[in-house]
Amino acid sequence: METRKLGQTDLDVSLICLGTMTWGQQNSEPEAFEQLDYATSAGVNFIDAAEMYPVPPRAETQGLTESYLGNWLARRGRRDDLVIASKVAGPGNGLSYLRNGPRLTRAHIREACEASLTRLQTDYIDLYQVHWPDRNANFFGKLGYQHKPDEQFTPIEETLGALAELVEEGKIRHVGLSNETPWGTMEYLRLARERDWPRPVSIQNPYNLLNRSFEVGMAEVAHREQVGLLAYSPLAFGMLTGKYLADTWPAEGRLTLFERFSRYTSDRGMAATRAYVELAHAHGLTPTQLALAYVNSRSFVTSNIIGATTMTQLKENVGSAEVVLSDEVLDAIEALHGEHTFPCP
Repeated sequence: METRKLGQTDLDVSLICLGTMTWGQQNSEPEAFEQLDYATSAGVNFIDAAEMYPVPPRAETQGLTESYLGNWLARRGRRDDLVIASKVAGPGNGLSYLRNGPRLTRAHIREACEASLTRLQTDYIDLYQVHWPDRNANFFGKLGYQHKPDEQFTPIEETLGALAELVEEGKIRHVGLSNETPWGTMEYLRLARERDWPRPVSIQNPYNLLNRSFEVGMAEVAHREQVGLLAYSPLAFGMLTGKYLADTWPAEGRLTLFERFSRYTSDRGMAATRAYVELAHAHGLTPTQLALAYVNSRSFVTSNIIGATTMTQLKENVGSAEVVLSDEVLDAIEALHGEHTFPCP
């Protein structure tokens, strides 16, 4: 398994990162253990979780994902072999049951981190990420930024200052961002430089063949500032596997089960997916291999966060690290991107 440097740190993380947001909802604890055993045996050393997981978020299941991971770490005793990432939730998104509505204040961040450490059964988190901004910004597919000059939000200075305290105390090793914009990323970097605080080492944003918006403003930041992308939704919630192109969707598919995951199901998304599926088949690849190998090949990507509900899916996803796309295929992808430019935000 190829590894890449996590920002300017001394950590090398696997090209494939094991995502966990289905654990506790679509996957049981024994299934989570099976996924972890297989992935780590295949060279995956990077595991990504979040305090709000599993998804879709519910008060009844919140924290189960981290608890499953913590139980596995305690059982297997491999903590020092792995890079464990988690996230603190921002405001909104129906999480009123979490700290009476999560914010990115000093008090909220400290409480969230302590709770994650307990569930993970560890003394430290390698990469602690801000899950989404505590301000009005374009993320989760939002377009058409509307500025709100009187908006009340937690200043990034307070958020990063709180994270700096946790680094100093040894509770987290490094700071990461998620669902962040170019302005937000550069503001974190400015404050880190001016205050001598920990600088962000990564940014976890969506990136896939249906949504390459990261390339517009963030790819340059990722390169020049060494804040590499941890790409999530590389299969666009499973859309790019092609399994949702049929009239009848798979009964256990995420898009079938949860209506909230509609980001990639538009007519434009379907048309683009069909084109990429046909391209994959024409070159002897599965649609999954094409989609994941493309993300793996991008120079601004540090790690590709895959998720699976079955072992068959997991094995193919992890195996994508060995797939190298030919120049012919890469050229064909760019041609299709010209025809289906940003079909899904």
